[in-house]
Amino acid sequence: MTSILFIIILFYLLSSAGYILFLFAQKGIYHRLAYRLMMAGFALHAGLVGYEFFKIGYFPAQNLHQTLLFAAWTLAGVFLVLKHKYRLNILGVYAAPLTTAIMIFALCVPSVAVASTPLFKSLWLVVHIVIIFIAEASLALACGTGILYLIQEHTIKTKNNRFFLKRLPSLEFLDRTGYTFIITGFTMLTIGLITGFVYAQLVWGKFWSWDNKEIWSMITWLIYAALLHGRLVAGWRGRLAAIMAVVGFAALLFTFFGVNFLLEGHHNEFTKW
Repeated sequence: MTSILFIIILFYLLSSAGYILFLFAQKGIYHRLAYRLMMAGFALHAGLVGYEFFKIGYFPAQNLHQTLLFAAWTLAGVFLVLKHKYRLNILGVYAAPLTTAIMIFALCVPSVAVASTPLFKSLWLVVHIVIIFIAEASLALACGTGILYLIQEHTIKTKNNRFFLKRLPSLEFLDRTGYTFIITGFTMLTIGLITGFVYAQLVWGKFWSWDNKEIWSMITWLIYAALLHGRLVAGWRGRLAAIMAVVGFAALLFTFFGVNFLLEGHHNEFTKW
């Protein structure tokens, strides 16, 4: 198990190095190599997730170790899909290191056994978790695109460092692509929250119970809703949209980590964090 984790991390780490070389050298061979290494890591990672699922008999996302493994796998998969669709090759310089960092974090966290209950095998729970992680991966990539936008904008304004100017896409392309990632993530986040409400009704007998996880999930949803509303109604684009994408992802990270570590709630009853 640990040896497989090391191999997967090695693939992602080499992919990260390839994308960094691509950023500096701008040679297609580095991008192709990084992309194929990411694909290999993702494929092996998929096998590991599947093995965990059949080994324990329920969806492998009930402790921090399992959750991080699944989060990294989802991020890698969503990146590969969106990168192929939108040809934003340079985003790999953000996505591959982030995936690697999550995997290293997962490796350092012990896998604490969780007592199996019928609740873990609920189809609603599986659907809820999968959709939420796809949403979070899409919004993580939107954050990365926002960061690239801010870097490129700063380069254009200052005119004192043309390194990124030649290596990053146009501001219009980054803004448009980031907006698409946010729409995708927001849609999946909305569906994920709805399935979570249904699951809560089945488990706790009510859709909403003012749990800290529920409150912060709604706060995050409202941030992205405000961003989309502002873009459609008030014309929020460019720098403001990029900053909002970063702020939204920061709220998402707090919902994912901060609530479980710092706040109490009945969501923690079913996980060992």
